[in-house]
Amino acid sequence: MSLYTDYLNEIETRKGEGLNPKPIEDGALVGEIIAQIKDLENEHRAESLKFFIYNTLPGTTSAAGVKAAFLKEIILGGSVVEEITPAFAFELLSHMKGGPSVEVLLDLALGDDAAIAAQAADVLKTQVFLYDADTDRLAAAFKAGNTVAKDILESYAKAEFFTKLPEVEEEIKVVTFIAGEGDISTDLLSPGNQAHSRSDRELHGKCMITPEAQAEIQELQKANPDARVMLIAEKGTMGVGSSRMSGVNNVALWAGKQASPYVPFVNIAPVVAGTNGISPIFLTTVGVTGGIGLDLKNWVKKLDADGNAVLDENGDPVLEQAYSVETGKVLTINSKTKKLYDGDKELVDISSAFTPQKVEFMKAGGSYAVVFGKKLQTFASETLGIELKSAFAPSKEITVEGQGLTAVEKIFNRNAVSTTPGATLHAGSDVRVKVNIVGSQDTTGLMTSQELESMAATVISPTVDGAYQSGCHTASVWDLKAQANIPKLMKFMNKFGLITARDPKGVYHSMTDVIHKVLNDITVDDWDIIIGGDSHTRMSKGVAFGADSGTVALALATGEATMPIPESVKVTFKGTMKDHMDFRDVVHATQAQMLKQHGDNVFQGRIIEVHIGTLLADQAFTFTDWTAEMKAKASICISSDETLIGSLELAKHRIQIMIDKGMDNDAKVLAGLIAKADKRIAEIKSGEKSALTPDNNAKYFAEVVVDLDEINEPMIADPDVNNDDVSKRYTHDTIRPVSYYGGDKKVDLGFVGSCMVHKGDMKIVAQMLKNLEKSGGKVEFKAPLVVAAPTYNIIDELKEEGDWEILQKYSGFEFDDLMPKAKARTEYENIMYLERPGCNLCMGNQEKAAKGDTVLATSTRLFQGRVVEDTAEKKGESLLASTPVVVLSAILGRTPSMDEYKAAVEGINLTKFAPPLQKPLDSKSVHF
Repeated sequence: MSLYTDYLNEIETRKGEGLNPKPIEDGALVGEIIAQIKDLENEHRAESLKFFIYNTLPGTTSAAGVKAAFLKEIILGGSVVEEITPAFAFELLSHMKGGPSVEVLLDLALGDDAAIAAQAADVLKTQVFLYDADTDRLAAAFKAGNTVAKDILESYAKAEFFTKLPEVEEEIKVVTFIAGEGDISTDLLSPGNQAHSRSDRELHGKCMITPEAQAEIQELQKANPDARVMLIAEKGTMGVGSSRMSGVNNVALWAGKQASPYVPFVNIAPVVAGTNGISPIFLTTVGVTGGIGLDLKNWVKKLDADGNAVLDENGDPVLEQAYSVETGKVLTINSKTKKLYDGDKELVDISSAFTPQKVEFMKAGGSYAVVFGKKLQTFASETLGIELKSAFAPSKEITVEGQGLTAVEKIFNRNAVSTTPGATLHAGSDVRVKVNIVGSQDTTGLMTSQELESMAATVISPTVDGAYQSGCHTASVWDLKAQANIPKLMKFMNKFGLITARDPKGVYHSMTDVIHKVLNDITVDDWDIIIGGDSHTRMSKGVAFGADSGTVALALATGEATMPIPESVKVTFKGTMKDHMDFRDVVHATQAQMLKQHGDNVFQGRIIEVHIGTLLADQAFTFTDWTAEMKAKASICISSDETLIGSLELAKHRIQIMIDKGMDNDAKVLAGLIAKADKRIAEIKSGEKSALTPDNNAKYFAEVVVDLDEINEPMIADPDVNNDDVSKRYTHDTIRPVSYYGGDKKVDLGFVGSCMVHKGDMKIVAQMLKNLEKSGGKVEFKAPLVVAAPTYNIIDELKEEGDWEILQKYSGFEFDDLMPKAKARTEYENIMYLERPGCNLCMGNQEKAAKGDTVLATSTRLFQGRVVEDTAEKKGESLLASTPVVVLSAILGRTPSMDEYKAAVEGINLTKFAPPLQKPLDSKSVHF
């Protein structure tokens, strides 16, 4: 059968699922379609024309290459197609966004036919996705005296590709749709269990919220044809938990605008809002599509006569409605006054959504076009030898005389690109920065590869020190979906220049190590900036930002990112950590004590600068990882020199293992990272450059002092699923001591794993089993215990140290890479499962607990439906705790009493921590 016949069969299958034909990315299929277009008698000709014009993916797909070549043939007169005139061919090229289309346009613009060259030049003047090969051709032609090249460069120098675009409308009508009450996680907009379909935008769009919600959005559109639907998190924050480009894509698909009439299911410019605004990393993703994100402030704290907040019986502030945004309400956004109106009545100031930079994203149809546009204008001005007169809003540069720098301000100043020479920048400044390390994970990676193709990128930026493509989010089950998607992804990323978990050539064993743990190891400088395709990209060296698939693609292609320097909250510790406590309890207590000290979540949208001092990067990552759930922008660990050296030595050791396994590439990226680590260690030891610290006179938004003396019991983050106030369910703000549960809360399943655990946690599991066996004989589990180590390196180290043998002894199931599971587990026995390294239950896209279960986990996610779904009779609960609490609860089948807990951990080396002193205490866990 021909590829076209196969495509028709696929179309019939999709039709049965209520889907349109899938967009074409295969050049060979486009070749067959072109042959049918040329054959005037072909029965499929009319359909082939539609597929060629409206259903072929742009950018650097092989389909785009074949399409561009045929359009060139038409323009030059080599083929005549009545339905595609040369003028229409130029229009189609203008929508193909770089790569082969720009190559064709340059061929035509620099060719001998003056009329064609002028037309090609006019189209090129609208394009921004040009790379070095393209700009080199233009520069060479200009130097050779080509007048068309000069004309194009003069247009670029004026940034006419941007200035000639329509301005953002002054008045934007919106009709409200309350997507949910309370914090809305991106899981609602793009469920983790549908991750396999994210690159098929139409199919994935069907999973947004519910079919009923989708129908309601469509009804609102019909009733209000002149308004855009605005999705709202009532009494909450929109987009918590992860950046989730697929979530923004879904919102745009249902409520945005089509980016191009010739590219199906790629929509832009959604409008989203929340009572408490938009989660920081999700807001970045909204900007990628030129969307609008509003902070509504429509519920405010009720105040008494003295101006103090009125509290309810639980001690929480009582909220009262400032104005209504109930579903179906028509409001007006004014982009000039930067206010939201109900008719003539002003409701709230929304100027934060309409900064000059965000307005540029809206005008350009997304942030990529602005990033590339700035580079293109700079290139053209330099090539022409004229002064750069930027068409873009100047970057905001804030310098406060006499004020020191926080840690993040120091990192941003060190990595800043194109700022005013000699300027020292403080929080609030907009900065282009060099990105050192980039991570892509497997359920967003396919979208990242699509973004790279759409922006015509073919190779990683040479300025990136290292980049990694993981396989952890699809590690649990090697099902048909994973088999179809993952090898394809790994091949693309490997060719692009990343270190990949799976070797397309099959030379080394496939790894499923958790991306955050690998990035934590390959970050070898405390002054680095890291961008990763997951909200838990929060390294304990340098500063790391979780990002959407598009921002990851941009970082890979350009080696840069653009963002404001965030404010910081300083976290320090006092007191003494009790022997029976684990560092995870300190992490939970930090959230609880912060809320107690400040009332509001001062971490939200800011950097948490944690003065951790005495914990190696592996263990400190437990804190930085959790900061995603604290709604922080990122976190920075302030370590002692000795601790940082120890962390870098451990990183070197693990990178060397990756090299020994054959994972380094032709560019010797991993070897380069070891050399960089050696250089940093030498700087610290010589005193040339000590571990990163803030200045004594740095300014913080707030300071939090965590009192270790107050932490007497294990702390549990509870989703509080039955709270009368819906907005308070599934937040990470309900932190309770274990005694709250009275030692009798039934636990249906325990989970030790994902990115929140380190090697020490795995050793704790083994130590507990040995101790309990010694005191009471063979250990019996009254609930299943699922254990997933974060990396293969950790498993190898546990084998060398004898701990894996204990875990094997008590396991009823042990993963086998030679025969990986092909089907997700739906039922669990009361045994311990040793699962493949990876995200496992935390991701929720493959493995899940039984519906309605109460799960106690070391994970980070307690969102509704993530780890466990509801039944009609009982809500699923995902409570989060330390490793010893989870293990003991699985053995008991319930939460333990304090006496039971203390007895179980007596003599066990838990993850220890002590506040840093002038001379750091030797308080590292014995696990290292």
